[in-house]
Amino acid sequence: MQHDEVIWQVIRHNHCSFMAKITTGNFCRNPYNVTGICNRSSCPLANSRYATIRDHDGVFYLYMKTIERAHKPNELWERVKLPRNYEKALEIIDKHLTYWPKLLLHKVKQRLTKMTQMRIRMRKLALKTREKIMTTPRKLAKREARREEKAEKAALLDKSIEKELLERLKKGVYGDIYNYPADKYNELLDMDELQVAGEEEEEEPEVEYVEGYDDLEEEDDIEDFGDLRINGSLAFDDDNVGLDDDDAEGTEKVDRKRGKKNLIWLQESLRKMNLVLN
Repeated sequence: MQHDEVIWQVIRHNHCSFMAKITTGNFCRNPYNVTGICNRSSCPLANSRYATIRDHDGVFYLYMKTIERAHKPNELWERVKLPRNYEKALEIIDKHLTYWPKLLLHKVKQRLTKMTQMRIRMRKLALKTREKIMTTPRKLAKREARREEKAEKAALLDKSIEKELLERLKKGVYGDIYNYPADKYNELLDMDELQVAGEEEEEEPEVEYVEGYDDLEEEDDIEDFGDLRINGSLAFDDDNVGLDDDDAEGTEKVDRKRGKKNLIWLQESLRKMNLVLN
């Protein structure tokens, strides 16, 4: 037979593994304690008739213990699932604890209220986005900074080496001793040409001065050469047999003069072209 007062005297004055003594008072670590305070009315071990509420993954259960099941430890507690609705949960508590002590009924309802408020706050905090503060060891931060600095220096060195090799390939220093991918080389050359073309477009055009009289004389000579061809075809055409001898001789003299002039111009032009080509 269980004696509640004897159990309380033993665990209160001798030893209790669930008791926690701090400066503000004595508290109880037992998960079935309805208030969390170590006293006679709240102790789940020293009360053969006891009730509390526990949370299992967001679901509340009403736990009840009676003296009739004290000889069966595996069936000591009876639990009832409570709905999520606060008012319906209170109705179920009133239904199962109708003839229980009023003080215990009040403590059970108070625990249900506190746990419901805690659930609401947890839901709001889960929906609210907050900054997460993470600490980084000083040694790790220094090591990462050194690695970044070395990586930057290596990247600059690689770029300078690549540029120098490209310049040497352009100048033909290596010749055919290296087997490098022609596609990549042509791609780099095209990129450089596009860059140079863009720079040339940005520069202002230079002003140049040229002579215009030589061009005019050459155009006049070309026109004379065209007349020579036309007149020559007329002078030596078989269809012009019917012309007078005087007219034919005059025409022939004019054509000879023009032919000589054009021949001199052609020789001069060829000489200039040879000078330019040489």
